[in-house]
Order: sequence, then structure tokens, then C-alpha cells
Amino acid sequence: MSSLGNREKQLLLELARRALTVAAKRSESLGTLPQDPELGESIGAFVTLRKRGRLRGCIGQIGSGRSLMEVVGHCAKSAALEDPRFEPVRAEELREIEIELSVLSPMEEIAPERIEVGKHGLMISAGLRRGVLLPQVAIECHWTAERFLEETCVKAELERDAWREPETKIHAFTAEVFAESDFRSEELPGPKDRAKPRYSIST
Repeated sequence: MSSLGNREKQLLLELARRALTVAAKRSESLGTLPQDPELGESIGAFVTLRKRGRLRGCIGQIGSGRSLMEVVGHCAKSAALEDPRFEPVRAEELREIEIELSVLSPMEEIAPERIEVGKHGLMISAGLRRGVLLPQVAIECHWTAERFLEETCVKAELERDAWREPETKIHAFTAEVFAESDFRSEELPGPKDRAKPRYSIST
């Protein structure tokens, strides 16, 4: 998928905000999805929720066969209610939560020595176990490429050095990352605190 324009990014963020609100207020339906030909492609995405800068939920889908719009709506609702690391988001938290979206490129198998921290996200799989970490995680945690491989193995519930085994598959992807704070001057719904500095993920 080619790089998204500001209009498409805002549509996706508005959709994610609607889905988050529906989830937090325990409403039944998200309603009709916006129609946009640029967002009808089947592609992976992650929705990350942050409250006062701290992680509040993160859920993604890869290879679901759904349109990007459907993926973002589903993942925003799931990040609010179904991330097992957190209690479900409550309605009174909505104004404090910032939404960040990561729209993924197709997965490509990659050799460990070709992994670039700051550019690649990783998916590591062995048998039925699979773990995915976004590119920005390695930046935020100041990991080396080898540490990034190890932590993705841990996410997959594998041994830390499982990436060295020949039966383990390593795939990489890039991500187009954007958040509500990127458009704060245009008054998207969301928290009103000063936007934190943004980093860039190569695509």
C-alpha cells in the first residue's frame, strides 16, 4: 500500500476514536464505516492506546482478509476491552487516551543480519506460536537487533534464542505510524494535553 495522505490518516483516527468510544460506553454497534477506496485494501494494522503517555492497550491484526477500515475499527475496540494486560477502558478515561495507529506493509521473510532497528517490525513464528513487535518498540526500548529478535521470541512464548533455530521463521515489515497528536491543531477528538515529540518509522 502506498503512503497514506492526511485525509486518510484522519479518517482512520476518527474511526478508531468512534470504536474506542463505543467500546468504553458498552454500546452495541459502531455503525456504518466510512467509504474510501484508498482504505478498502486488506492490510494489517495495530491500534495502540496510551493514557497520559503510558500504554493502555494494544491490539493488531495481520492477514485477516478484512479491509483496513474494518481492521482499525475491530482493533480499536479490542484494544479497549480485550488486551489481557489491562482492565477494560472505562468511559471516564476517554478524554485522557491518545490513539496511535500503525499501518503495516506486507510481511517478508528476512535474514537476522538484515534487520534494521528503527525500520523493521518483526514477526517470529514456530509451529503454532507467533509473536509480533512493532518497529517503534525497539526504538522506545533502545534495543539492538539481537535483543529485538530475543524479545519477539519471548512474545511468541518461545525460548529467547529460538530465532537461531532453522525451523523458526523470521518475517519483517515496516509501519506507517501516526497519532491523534499529529493532527491536534485540527481538533480531532481526544486528550487536550500538549503533544509529545513524535518519532519517525521508515517505510
